[in-house]
Amino acid sequence: MLKNTILLFVLMLGASYNSFADLSIEGHYQGKNLYVQNPEDEDGFGFCVVKATVNGDPISDGIQSSAFEINFAEFSVNIGDPVFIVLEHGIGCKPKILNPEVLLPKSTYVIGDITCTPDGSLTWTTTGESGKLPFVIEQYRWNKWVAVGEVDGIGSSGENSYKFQVTPHSGENKVRVVQTDHTGKKKPSKAVTFSNPNIKEPDLNPKKVKDEIKFTAGGTPVETKYEIYDAYGNIVKKGVGSSVNCENLKKGAYYINYDNKNEKFIKT
Repeated sequence: MLKNTILLFVLMLGASYNSFADLSIEGHYQGKNLYVQNPEDEDGFGFCVVKATVNGDPISDGIQSSAFEINFAEFSVNIGDPVFIVLEHGIGCKPKILNPEVLLPKSTYVIGDITCTPDGSLTWTTTGESGKLPFVIEQYRWNKWVAVGEVDGIGSSGENSYKFQVTPHSGENKVRVVQTDHTGKKKPSKAVTFSNPNIKEPDLNPKKVKDEIKFTAGGTPVETKYEIYDAYGNIVKKGVGSSVNCENLKKGAYYINYDNKNEKFIKT
């Protein structure tokens, strides 16, 4: 009898131990509080969440209600600081975080300085970042801004320094850095311009192509970035090189972007 009683107690303890689950969310504090919808537990005698913590510190009160607010001011966190929230709840119910987007980083950076040398060494400094977001480097060519690389943001509010190597084209170059946060809106820096007199403007030959396009400057092959589009605007080839194999292109008219130029050619 005693053995059976002990076994029953162990089973009940195990059931109690396994009757809770965790819902967690992490992000960076952006100055707004988090709201939680808290349904009744499966027995109807209380509410789903039994314990809530922020960075390991328990929320003092308010969780025994149908909805509650997580006030980050109570936990001495600053804007941009990482936060990790855990909601312990019964397995027969589940709370819902109503505004999880408030923990996503926003693009709040301020450019301190941005410069680019003639060989394409781009450097910039920022302050005021409130979370880790990538910086996309864009170069203006072919009458549009083209993404040419990406650098991970540091995310701290103090001064941060960055660098990236841009591949220059002939003539005047224009570059900028851009962040896009969860709102989907781009936040670009001011554009900086530079020129490299050592880069010669390439020419494309021939204009009626059978097998191959070649890029040359003064009769010498030169590498350049290129994109080829068909007559319907579909991109069919892209890359970097001093030549492009066109044997597999169908006959017809094509448009090519290269260096900082736009031209048309015929595949024969």
